Amino acid sequence: MFIQTEDTPNPSTLKFLPGMVVLEQGTAEFSSKEEAFKSSLAEKIYEIDGITNVFFGRNFISVSKTDDFEWPQLKTQIMAHIMDHYTMGMPLFKEGLEPKIPAKGNLDDEISNQIVELLETRVRPAVAQDGGDIEFYDYDQGIVYLKMRGACAGCPSSEATLKMGIENMLKHFIPEVQEVRAV
Repeated sequence: MFIQTEDTPNPSTLKFLPGMVVLEQGTAEFSSKEEAFKSSLAEKIYEIDGITNVFFGRNFISVSKTDDFEWPQLKTQIMAHIMDHYTMGMPLFKEGLEPKIPAKGNLDDEISNQIVELLETRVRPAVAQDGGDIEFYDYDQGIVYLKMRGACAGCPSSEATLKMGIENMLKHFIPEVQEVRAV
């Protein structure tokens, strides 16, 4: 097994590519050591001092750290845990603790459905390239509320991505959208 790493726009987050599917559907985020109990891999990564977030995407694992630690100190340990996990054939989640995939198409209004469709087809693939994810949270009176996850949460460029990228695109395709805000 060969694990590659990629920098992300967030200097506190590194993307690990194990060369296989990590999560078939959806994403999973563990923003604390306490939340990591659902996944033995996330628990192992959180055993390393300085870890602040573990995020599973389709074919990557994003790991965030505190400013007190440098990536050369952490990278080898994280890669060892990922390698051990996959070579031992362990499941990503403990039995019965797999994340629930939200049902699509059950949103209350047409505008929300259009927003979700644009996010799914145009935004999420690009954000995943940077080791993160974006979730639709709500649409209310012209304002779209989105949640940034993984490498995108806390990224210095996330506000610019929301305002200049996503907001402009949504306004272009959906005239009712007036503003995009992070949750």
